[in-house]
Amino acid sequence: MKRLIIVLLLLVGISAQAQNKNAKANIEVDGVCMMCKQRIEKAAIRTKGVKSAVWNLDTHMLSLIFDERKTALDSIQANVLAVGHDTEGVMATEEAYNSVHDCCKYRDEDIQDEHKNEGKQE
Repeated sequence: MKRLIIVLLLLVGISAQAQNKNAKANIEVDGVCMMCKQRIEKAAIRTKGVKSAVWNLDTHMLSLIFDERKTALDSIQANVLAVGHDTEGVMATEEAYNSVHDCCKYRDEDIQDEHKNEGKQE
């Protein structure tokens, strides 16, 4: 019986260590401007367990460092979707998308072109 308890304790200890407290992940998030960047990063960082969230305007990649013991990538993605930004293969609801500022309507090709042209003028 003692051996069984020891084996169970070892297994529990090993599974607890399997969760990384500094997990790193990258997810693609749509956006077009610095307002989008602030909104995306804020939504991610407000997720309990997220330590770092940096969105790159050029690559559309959100780089994350998070504690897997406190959150999962799905939860972070859900919070980003809730503020109106599409992620890899998942679209934000129309209601969430419509809540973003008019200049942030990344699904609109005219808005995308405006932001691309602004970048060329700088």
